[in-house]
Amino acid sequence: MLKKLKRRVKTIITKPFKKPRKPHKPPNTKSPSPSPSPSPPDSPKLEPEPPPTMEPQHSKKLPTFPFLFPKAQSTVLPDPSLFFAPSLLSSPLPTNSFFQNFTLKAGDQPEYIHPYLIKSSLSSLSVSYPSRFHNPSFIYQVFNADLIISASNNTEPSSQKSHIISSYSDLSVTLDMPAANFRFFLVRGSPFLTCSIVNNTPVSISTIHAILSCDANNSLTKYTIKLNNNQTWFLYSSSPISLSQNGVSLLTSGGFTGIIRIAVLPDFDPQYQSILDRFSSCYPVSGDAVFTKPFCLEYKFQKKGWGDLLMLAHPLHLNMLSIDDSNVSVLEDFKYKSIDGDLVGVVGDSWVLKPHSVSVTWHSINGNREESYDEIISALSKDVEALNSTPITTNSSYFYGKLIARAARLALIAEEVSFPDVIPAIRKYLRDTIEPWLDGTFNGNGFLYDGKWGGIVTKQGSLDSGADFGFGVYNDHHYHLGYFLYAIAVLVKIDPVWGRKYRPQAYSLMADFMNLGRRENSNYPRLRCFDLYKLHSWAGGLTEFADGRNQESTSEAVNAYYSAALMGLAYGDTHLVAIGSTLTAMEIQAAQTWWHIREEDTLYDKDFTRENRVVGVLWANKRDSGLWFAPPDWRECRLGIQLLPLLPISEVLFSDVGFVRQLVNWTLPALGREGVGEGWKGFVYSLEGIYDKDSALQKIRNLNGYDDGNSLTNLLWWIHSRGEVDEEECSGGGKFCWFGHYCH
Repeated sequence: MLKKLKRRVKTIITKPFKKPRKPHKPPNTKSPSPSPSPSPPDSPKLEPEPPPTMEPQHSKKLPTFPFLFPKAQSTVLPDPSLFFAPSLLSSPLPTNSFFQNFTLKAGDQPEYIHPYLIKSSLSSLSVSYPSRFHNPSFIYQVFNADLIISASNNTEPSSQKSHIISSYSDLSVTLDMPAANFRFFLVRGSPFLTCSIVNNTPVSISTIHAILSCDANNSLTKYTIKLNNNQTWFLYSSSPISLSQNGVSLLTSGGFTGIIRIAVLPDFDPQYQSILDRFSSCYPVSGDAVFTKPFCLEYKFQKKGWGDLLMLAHPLHLNMLSIDDSNVSVLEDFKYKSIDGDLVGVVGDSWVLKPHSVSVTWHSINGNREESYDEIISALSKDVEALNSTPITTNSSYFYGKLIARAARLALIAEEVSFPDVIPAIRKYLRDTIEPWLDGTFNGNGFLYDGKWGGIVTKQGSLDSGADFGFGVYNDHHYHLGYFLYAIAVLVKIDPVWGRKYRPQAYSLMADFMNLGRRENSNYPRLRCFDLYKLHSWAGGLTEFADGRNQESTSEAVNAYYSAALMGLAYGDTHLVAIGSTLTAMEIQAAQTWWHIREEDTLYDKDFTRENRVVGVLWANKRDSGLWFAPPDWRECRLGIQLLPLLPISEVLFSDVGFVRQLVNWTLPALGREGVGEGWKGFVYSLEGIYDKDSALQKIRNLNGYDDGNSLTNLLWWIHSRGEVDEEECSGGGKFCWFGHYCH
């Protein structure tokens, strides 16, 4: 029986932690040579390449997911064949990725490929080392076409597609420009922009600025280009190239075949130029992120050329980078500026990242004292009784998910306060409300499968791009499905027979945003929402935005991976527990790094830091204090959207008690504004309860209403499970993994 169970589990999650005996060679790139080559590498051909296989696979063919929802006939989804190479169209495609703008409409909106903003248009590529604009309300990086690379003989750039995505991976995307004979290897964190050129193509480099000088070395393999905006750029080539200046803003060359690399000089310290010179001959062509074991992520960059590879790490990378496990060296004084904080040089093609470990639990970490049980049980009884008297009337996948997850919370709280009498009623309610979505009988909406991009959409969303908050164009998938997974996980826990019956549907919902595989016969793309370079999720789907992808609610993102881990606990699936817990841990640390703003922080500009304790909407290229649904001065909403839903994992997300105090003090004056919702007040008081339990408890008892995903029972459970805190010892998440105390 155990062997059968093990076998069944492996069919669900596509990638095991342990390495297989017979690895599958990635089909799209050549393996690096075992030793450095003494001469420049051959230029790669410009045929489209299939996507790389992210992790080794068993040679034995693995079965596909066993369940698909009915096929969708969407009228709102864009055509992926406009920009993806034909060889990629047979596999599920990314919908929330760092390069998504390159796949939408004309494909000509910029994307932030650290440290540069990159824009593709008319078979040319513009690169910007962005300046930053900031005020108390927002920060954004300004795109200027500092350098524009094109082919001099490309007389009809509009006659063909501007670019084709020939391959992509976790950390890179490759853009081909057939009209120009160019291939750009856009690898995240590379200080160099790398381009392969074939067919003896003349190269044109222009700028919106004036070129003050363009000086070559003796071998014509390095040019120093100085612009009148105080920028200096270097161009390196694998063989001699003859550049000459034509007019104020244009450089041209004769025919060239080979590799060119372009880098800005971020600082006029002489060591910066020597570092760029030293590492200019080794270039990355792609980058994979591999889950090797729980709470461990390894970057593997595929490189060509010779010498060591120079990349850039953002602040969260540096926080997680395990020097003992990585063969890398950190160049602490080599930095590029970024909206995400300084990007620091790291030499090495294999990094090991280790987030703080987190124990995923059904119940509160410290538990509730027995003297609080009576008050909680009194509220619990009323909330459970109200389930039948107030049926769900919404057909929105988001709000429906919140309501069933709210009911599921009541069952777990009942367990925690030893009051099982109400669980049968909750079990029946969850069955009655979840099953119609899983078996296709829900009236007015439901889940469908879109084969064009590869994923779940809703009936409403397949006909209206604005319905279900854009779920039909892949917005907010982890938010909506996370709530469903939470309710399903709890129901599986309290009703294992039901769980066995609906396991295929449950795993299909999970795989929509948490599939690890890249097999051609997979039904879903790899980690739809989670960005393996930034180490957090993006909510924005197939909608073109000038500032790239965005995410508003980090806590709902945390809930998605946390709920998947809980589902793993309910089904006895240790691999799902491990992956869900690891993604939860990284999402939490990313939220604490980029969304939570402490008074003493220096990551953001001073005026923005002074006025804000949380970011409203975080974009790839912007930080906004406002929300999609509320202005910046509605601070209670800004706090609440980073906390809901209130769960045991919320204690880890808000483990820095000093920051919590700052956040609540910043928010409380906003509660005096006329019209503030009682539901939002409940979230403010919940955080206040972390450091002032008595005051928060009294305020919660006086509330007249609650968020639709919250309840009086849940608020009382939260407050009564708050223990004594030491603000000095509660600033990290690692202490919430109990076994960690025994793993020194």
